[in-house]
Amino acid sequence: MTKIVKYIALVLLFGALVLIRIFENDLFYDPYLTFFKNDYLYIDSPRREVFKLVGFTTLRYVLNTLISLGIIYVVFKDWSIIKFSIVIYALAYVILILLYLYFVIHPKQDDYYLFFNMRRFLIQPIFLLLLLPAFYYHKLKA
Repeated sequence: MTKIVKYIALVLLFGALVLIRIFENDLFYDPYLTFFKNDYLYIDSPRREVFKLVGFTTLRYVLNTLISLGIIYVVFKDWSIIKFSIVIYALAYVILILLYLYFVIHPKQDDYYLFFNMRRFLIQPIFLLLLLPAFYYHKLKA
């Protein structure tokens, strides 16, 4: 892969992540998007359809994961890193979705701040921001 193709691929993949973020209100059912934009620490949890919410949150996580794996592959071109990343993303999903379900089913005002921050790992590509420097550092040490 030439440098030009690599840079174009990275711009397109990062652009896809940006588009998911820009059109999040149109693409995904998530009453917490507007809830957390308001003064959420002092209001009650919004009405929600749990199954639909978990489905759309999962869809968003999968889209962010696939794009993130594409970015990691373009940067490192190493299938062992991709396989390891898939394991990390899968384990993180299981743990995070269980916590997410707990907070959605049992909303408590005292837990909103923790829920807000935990939810970010599901709907934003934060693992990409953690994995890219970690793999880069690993490559330097290898």
